Amino acid sequence: MSADLRGVKGFFQRLFTERTMQEVEQSLHPSLEDMPPSIPRGDAPGTISPQEVDRRWATLGTTESVQHQILDDRTREQMNAYSKNIENFIGTVKVPIGIAGPLRVHGLFANGDYYVPLATSEAALVASYSRGAQSITKAGGATVAMMWEGVSRAPVFVFDNLMEVGKFMAWASEQVDAFKEIAGSTTRHGKLLRTCFNVEGNHVYLIFDYVTGDASGQNMVTIATDAVCRYILEQTPVQPAYWFVEANLSGDKKASHLSFQNVRGKKVTAEVMLPPEILKSHLKTTASKMVDYYHAGVIGGVMSGNIGLQGHYANGMAALFIACGQDAACVAESSVGITRMERTDDDGLYASVTLPNLIVGTVGGGTGLPSQRACLDILNLGGSGNASAFSEVCAALVLAGELSIQAALSSHGFTNAHESLARGPQK
Repeated sequence: MSADLRGVKGFFQRLFTERTMQEVEQSLHPSLEDMPPSIPRGDAPGTISPQEVDRRWATLGTTESVQHQILDDRTREQMNAYSKNIENFIGTVKVPIGIAGPLRVHGLFANGDYYVPLATSEAALVASYSRGAQSITKAGGATVAMMWEGVSRAPVFVFDNLMEVGKFMAWASEQVDAFKEIAGSTTRHGKLLRTCFNVEGNHVYLIFDYVTGDASGQNMVTIATDAVCRYILEQTPVQPAYWFVEANLSGDKKASHLSFQNVRGKKVTAEVMLPPEILKSHLKTTASKMVDYYHAGVIGGVMSGNIGLQGHYANGMAALFIACGQDAACVAESSVGITRMERTDDDGLYASVTLPNLIVGTVGGGTGLPSQRACLDILNLGGSGNASAFSEVCAALVLAGELSIQAALSSHGFTNAHESLARGPQK
């Protein structure tokens, strides 16, 4: 991570304009003086106490006006609904929700016309996704397929030497059925599908891949894997020097080539064929312009070292995740994928997106919170039996966003859209 020395010089010139070196050193020196009070943590597990909430606000020392913006009367009434999703609770943050659609989906699991709730503070985002969704619908809908699923955990066992590694691997290779039984005993909804391994020196990484039902499953697979690891420690003929339940090989909440090449969560592909009249009337562009822009973007993505090739999956995905109670941090891995666009013989456009790492669920986590469950109910995808369909709607939404943003860029309407929608009339 190199830096231009001239830029460094300019930084220090600005830094010392109003402060001396001594003042800067003083501000950076650790201090144990005037320690602030700790945040009260008195709530019993699974409950939120109004008294403890009030104590936390007293500790913060803010005005009643600030407090009421975060802890209004409705939030006070519903606070226990959040008890299993948050610690040190003080209230809720309101994020505006818009509706994109209609979005017609023909999937293996999702079939119908969907109005998609998106929670965001970014102007122009909902309008863009809605435009793309309407274009897909006018063309008859997107074809979508959730093709593969699996959520992984990757514990590591560290031995003294390769001889011990060999003995451990020889034993572990006979334990596949036992691992599945132990993992299955911890959950009614998950199942251990396969166990792989990766050896680096005296480190053995075991990679456990699970299906997790209608939950996104990160906690489920952690608990199951920990149980398997405890079994390993009790039964293995050679004890590791130390071990960890996760050693950063699963791709959890980060973009990685391993997940991109395989699957983490659900792997989904969506495609659509747009005729030239829809490109002209609704997206204000042509297939040739779209493909020209797509080719330029591919080269730019390669030169910048992207994992995958796409325009802005994270925009729509973050808004959908927040609205529907998904783990927002999983956007880091879920927004990896490939967009492809080709001009057809009749001057139409073929477009597809492939997302190998969709971590989504319709039960557990934040999906049961009041507003988030309401958003899932708008989609008619709340509760058990709907996670695969939700993943297909997510992929179709991402496709809508790719069409809209690349149409805007290829027709030079991108800047104007943000100026008019984000800034409003200029005075």
